[in-house]
Amino acid sequence: MTTAILLAAGVGSRLRPLTDDRPKCLVSLGAETILGRQLRLLAAAGVREVVVSTGWAAEALRAALAEGPLPWRAVHNPDFDRTQNIVSFARALAITDGAVVKLDADVVFGSALLPRLFAAGGAAAVAVDERQPVRDEAMKVRARGAFADAFGKGLAASDAFGESIGIEWFSTASRPVLDRVMAGAVAAGRSDAYYEDLYGDVVAGGIAMRLVPVGDLPWTEVDDVDDLRRAKALAPSLG
Repeated sequence: MTTAILLAAGVGSRLRPLTDDRPKCLVSLGAETILGRQLRLLAAAGVREVVVSTGWAAEALRAALAEGPLPWRAVHNPDFDRTQNIVSFARALAITDGAVVKLDADVVFGSALLPRLFAAGGAAAVAVDERQPVRDEAMKVRARGAFADAFGKGLAASDAFGESIGIEWFSTASRPVLDRVMAGAVAAGRSDAYYEDLYGDVVAGGIAMRLVPVGDLPWTEVDDVDDLRRAKALAPSLG
């Protein structure tokens, strides 16, 4: 059984005042919130449990989860306003076992994406947009054949296969390495790192992360009002 880990601890300051009393995953796209879409698509793809990393406006998020379609657990990151997402991810990994699919809770995507990711197989898989021009500030992925070999915003755009969209799958077999790398980084004081910054260490630990191209599928991350406008325009056609 695959468990979903949703990282939803952030403040969402660039969407204020919409996020004054809620995390940005509870911002409406029209018929659904961002979270509501993710939960529906996760359930349709066969996920049976969700572990959500909470931070800002945690009670509003818990109330929304209680009305959702999946059993859920929450793990709170009290340091959400002064740490990066590696801390939230490590805390969520610590209360789960087995295969996991990790999603940034602000990603809006269509119904075809998760089945494609899950069908990739292997030890782990990362969804990558290989079609749009790679932005300098994007979380870039470098390829070695069909697999990722480096991650980071600091990678040269010319060296990148594409942009990580914030959704990855890890098999049960990959968990000892994944958990050790993430927990070890936090224990070493690297609370300012993005989890993707440590994926290179996961690869170096022997876990092959298969590239899953999704540039032909509609998606957007929602960071600011322009992104939200784009997501609302996309939502009716996403399924």
